[in-house]
Amino acid sequence: MSPSTGRGYLAIPGPSVMPDRVLQAMQRAAPNIYGTDLRDLTVSLLPDLRAVARTDGHVAIYIANGHGVWEAALANTLAPGDHVLCLATGFFGHGWARMAKAHGAAVEVMDFGTQAPVDAARVADRLAQDTGHAIRAVLVSHVDTATALRNDIAALHAALGQTGHPALLMVDCIASLGCDRFEMDAWGVDVMVAASQKGLMTPPGMGFVFFNDRAGQVRARQPLVSEYWDWAPRANPQEFSQYFGGTAPTHLLFALREALTMLVQEEGVQAAWARHTRLARAIWAAAQAWGSDPGVMRLNVDVPENRSHAVTALSLPPPHATALRDWTESRMGLTLGVGLGMAPPGTPEWHGHFRIGHMGHLNGHMVMGLLGSIEAGLVALNIPHGPHALQAAAEVLAAPGP
Repeated sequence: MSPSTGRGYLAIPGPSVMPDRVLQAMQRAAPNIYGTDLRDLTVSLLPDLRAVARTDGHVAIYIANGHGVWEAALANTLAPGDHVLCLATGFFGHGWARMAKAHGAAVEVMDFGTQAPVDAARVADRLAQDTGHAIRAVLVSHVDTATALRNDIAALHAALGQTGHPALLMVDCIASLGCDRFEMDAWGVDVMVAASQKGLMTPPGMGFVFFNDRAGQVRARQPLVSEYWDWAPRANPQEFSQYFGGTAPTHLLFALREALTMLVQEEGVQAAWARHTRLARAIWAAAQAWGSDPGVMRLNVDVPENRSHAVTALSLPPPHATALRDWTESRMGLTLGVGLGMAPPGTPEWHGHFRIGHMGHLNGHMVMGLLGSIEAGLVALNIPHGPHALQAAAEVLAAPGP
């Protein structure tokens, strides 16, 4: 019998592990989409979605993935030719910038590389130069899923404030929502996008755009917004179908209802943040031990305050990263994430990097299991690594406190 026999563990940074309760919530026949039960269920989601985002603002639900809500946010706030400032700290920051360019915006990218977060002082300097306020929006990822960099959103809002710049602050929280602390209203975010398949523990297929009244006023001035992407009817529907632009994603709604019950009503959002922080620190402790002499593994982000609590990106020289991923999947039933956008041009990006997703439905024994599986792979493949990684992780998890 192979050690991989049994339930597999998908430790990629989304789709994340789904609780059995969420999966079971979908095991039912399709409901009557014209009845009141589904309407009532949908209405019940909105306060909990706002609670996760920490906002009193509006929320629009889309049958879409993260790329879909990227486009929805752009479609409601930008007209062709509008100038946008995109702050990139990895693959997905550049992705949103490309989409804005395809939408017809005049895109300016400030690239901060793949190992450092956005420098708010540099952004403030750039905004101060824009005396005519040509920049309509600032786009940034709270966490770039490719690099595991976490950006200081409150500092970016402060940069806008100190320069008196009226640009919208638009934030991608697809990787971070429900995992890393995020305060939409307190941090002055105008538009935030998220998706169902990561911290919200629900299958892929639903995306969300949260927006405040200021962003709503920008939407009202747009000369044209396509009917499907228009957030106005979704946030204030006159008919039930307007929540979704057509037929409701019925079984995803059942799943999301159960996931939000677990996250918001039972555990609590702040408790979930604390759980993700502790589990992330355990993974970092193990990775740092593996990378000690004579180790070759390295965390992508040096400064802990700049690391995501939902995903960790690591480098492991070729061909070790690919060999390790292949070994843990075939021998241990553990699937690790590939690297994205981290390799030099012309080099297969997956050979020298891998990622660990630790978002959503996750606890201490799952983390120790995945770390033990990685350690077994390092031993089996004779990859140089430092000792005592599991002990370091165990000490983090065993320490008192939340």
